[in-house]
Amino acid sequence: MNSELDLLKTFRAAAEAPSFREAAVRLGSSPQAITRAIQALESHYGELLFHRSTRQVRITAFGEDLLHQLRPALEGLDKLWRPRTKATASQIVGTVRISAPHSMGSRAVLAALDTVTQSHPGIVLDVRLSDRVADAVDEGIDVGIRVGFMRDSRFIAKKAGEMRLHIVGSPALVERIGAPAETSELSRFPLVASVDINTGRPWRWYLAGGVQVAPTAPVFIADNADMEMAGVIAGLGFAQLADYMAAPLIQSGVLQRVMEEFDPAPWGLYVYRPQRGPVSPRVRVVFDALHSAVGALPSLTQMAPSPTSALTPSKAGKR
Repeated sequence: MNSELDLLKTFRAAAEAPSFREAAVRLGSSPQAITRAIQALESHYGELLFHRSTRQVRITAFGEDLLHQLRPALEGLDKLWRPRTKATASQIVGTVRISAPHSMGSRAVLAALDTVTQSHPGIVLDVRLSDRVADAVDEGIDVGIRVGFMRDSRFIAKKAGEMRLHIVGSPALVERIGAPAETSELSRFPLVASVDINTGRPWRWYLAGGVQVAPTAPVFIADNADMEMAGVIAGLGFAQLADYMAAPLIQSGVLQRVMEEFDPAPWGLYVYRPQRGPVSPRVRVVFDALHSAVGALPSLTQMAPSPTSALTPSKAGKR
């Protein structure tokens, strides 16, 4: 017997069996080992646990009281140690903390969490939306969504899809002032930008061939992408937006693409979790649901082209 827990389990088996020999059979041990364990416990407590004679073994009053206290404690430990099975999967409970950009909140996170809560009502979902690059390990994030590249060895990341960037404006704005055709013309047109809260400066526009352009003198600056998009819809200026935000509006004609030949290569959309051992069932459920929801985000490549997705010859002449 190599631990106090083993001694107590042996005592329970001896108390519930008709003899030490039967207890030894149930534990896969020997009657001598059972006797030594009982003697060790009696020495520890300074009390007899069994009255023993050549004909029978009978538990003492002290032993009865100890057994009464011991049973629920050991049953609780047995329950904690029991591995999950398919039968207990529906009983998955606990909190999962999620990190995602603001623009993913209503577009991917809510859809995924609706699926999770219907299947696993015992899961508590703690969602933290921020466009700041979070330190998932330090902040206790269980699952997150990230745009771009995942090269941090502290994370397990799975690519869920791709994000394309389009320069867009409202049709009314294009009708009124035309649209830029070259990067050198951008400074002559009203631009809308969002602030990178990691730097405090407007996000740069990423263009084909690795070119980056900083919006100069934007007419409207917002602190999140949805407000930036609202400014574009209102006709305040042109902006570069992610396709999972802009694609439905481009397809419906609310927004119009310009400078399409300058669209950069797509970026990856990843769902990640910190790499720290086995994945708990609740984290796996949320991870898989978020991966499916991000993969289902809208993209122009999955939509039929809209008649308003390109400039007409008359409007091209205004460039």
